Amino acid sequence: MPKCIIICAPSGAGKTTIVHYLLKQNKNLQFSVSATTRQKRENEQHGKDYYFITVEEFKKNISENKFVEWEEVYEGTYYGTLKKEIERCWNNGHHVVFDVDVEGGLNLKKYFGEKAIALFIHPPSLEVLKQRLQKRGTETSEKIESRIVKAEKELAYAPLFTHVIMNNQLEVACEETLAIIDKFLNE
Repeated sequence: MPKCIIICAPSGAGKTTIVHYLLKQNKNLQFSVSATTRQKRENEQHGKDYYFITVEEFKKNISENKFVEWEEVYEGTYYGTLKKEIERCWNNGHHVVFDVDVEGGLNLKKYFGEKAIALFIHPPSLEVLKQRLQKRGTETSEKIESRIVKAEKELAYAPLFTHVIMNNQLEVACEETLAIIDKFLNE
């Protein structure tokens, strides 16, 4: 039976790095590419990291019920999980891995029920999170501040997840996440 692995965290907590690690370690996992209306970062590829679409395209997909879940994460910036993306992964015989924000992850957990495990990657502190976002060098100081404000709210949701992984040391967090997922997939 195909299953779902939901990895959530505030922006900058390490979820994408952990997801890349999981995909390298377990060939039965396939990444669910989310759709977004945000601008593509320099190192990102359309169709690999995200489906970068316009707000108009996103709203059309909403009206046509093409999303499992979606939300306006920041004003004017939408993210969502397309139903066809999950079908693509499952049709290839893989378990689906989601790298989504906290609310999206909780929506997916509710939607998939027993087929899903939801993991929250917890940063050591808001200060460390801010430093990581600044180190990325991909966003303005205003964007970083807005992500920190959102992160404060998201941290309160951690207890609603199946597991919480503290990302003090990336290597340890990666190994801990992989062990939890391997156990879930073998149940």
